Amino acid sequence: MDTLTKVALDAMGGDNAPECNVLGAVDAVRDNDRLKVFLVGQKDRINAVLEGREYDKDRIEVVDAPEIIENAEPPVLAIRKKKDSSIVKAMNLVKNGECDAYVSAGSTGATLVGGQVIIGRIKGVERAPLAPLIPTKDGVALLIDCGANVDARPSMLVQFAKMGTVYMRDIVGIENPRVAILNIGAEEDKGNALVKDTFPLLKACPDINFIGSIEARDIPAGYADIVVCDAFVGNVVLKLYEGVGGTLISKVKEGMMTSLRSKIGALLVKPALKQTLKSFDASEYGGAPMLGLNGLVVKTHGSSSPKEVRNTLIQCVAFREQNISEKIKCVIDGANE
Repeated sequence: MDTLTKVALDAMGGDNAPECNVLGAVDAVRDNDRLKVFLVGQKDRINAVLEGREYDKDRIEVVDAPEIIENAEPPVLAIRKKKDSSIVKAMNLVKNGECDAYVSAGSTGATLVGGQVIIGRIKGVERAPLAPLIPTKDGVALLIDCGANVDARPSMLVQFAKMGTVYMRDIVGIENPRVAILNIGAEEDKGNALVKDTFPLLKACPDINFIGSIEARDIPAGYADIVVCDAFVGNVVLKLYEGVGGTLISKVKEGMMTSLRSKIGALLVKPALKQTLKSFDASEYGGAPMLGLNGLVVKTHGSSSPKEVRNTLIQCVAFREQNISEKIKCVIDGANE
C-alpha cells in the first residue's frame, strides 16, 4: 500500500474559495506526513495563494480546472455539462484511482450527484448517506443520513446503521457502537410509517447494537453513538443543532461581559470554558463522509475555515488507512448472501 493518502480537494468550492481551501491544505500537509493534496481549480488563483508560503512541494499538486459549479446550478445538468469544473475533475481523479478521496466545501447537490454518478456506489448499497459527527456530552455521535436521501426506505436505513457501525468502530474507536432510530417517542409503536417499518428490521439485525428509539432531546446527552434517520429529518436536526449551539455560545460570552464581577469570573473559568466550547465546535470533527461509495467523498460546510478544511483532509487519512470502503463492502456483501 502506498504510504501517502492522496486527496483531491475542490479548491474552488465554498464561500471563501480558494483561499481557505489552499491554506487548509498547506496546514494539513504540514501536520500530517502521510498526506498528499491535489488542489483542483483555477490554477492562477490557487498559485497566487500558495505564493510565498512554505510547504512540501512534493505533497501539494495543482490541477487546473477552469470551470466552477455554483450552488444555484442544477446539479445533474452542471455535472453533465461542466467537465472542466473543479468538482468533476476532482471526482474523476478518485474514479480513475489517482486519488483516494475527494473533499469539497462547494455545491452539496453537485457533490451528491457526482459521488453517485462519477465515483459510483459499492455494489449492493442502495443509497449513499451523508454522515457527520456531531458533539455530545460524552464525545460524538454519527447522524446518518443528514442530507443525501430525503425519501428513504426501511432497507436503506438498515444499511445506514450497518455502514455507520463500521465507521464508528474503526474511525472513532467505539468497539460496539449503540445504534438508535430517531423517533418522536421511546415506545416501539411510535413514529411515522418509515420508523415503524424500520424498527423491527433494526431489532432483528445481528451485526449492529440496536438500542431502540431516541428522541431528539437525548442526542446531545450521548444516549446513542449512531442516530439513524432519513435525510429530511437529519438535516433539520443538524441545522437546529448548529444554530442552537452557536446561539448558546454567543449568549454565554455576552453574559460574561455584563459586569465587572462577571468579567473577573470569566477570566477564572476561561481555560476550562475554552476547552468545553472547543468540544462543541463542529469544525473540530472535519466534514461529513458520504458512505457506501467506491471512493471516499467528504462534504464540508460552505463557510469552512482553513482549520475545518485541514481537519477534513486529515480525516481522509484515517478513512483510507482503515480501509473503510472495503469493510463496508464486506458488510453489504454479507447481508446479501
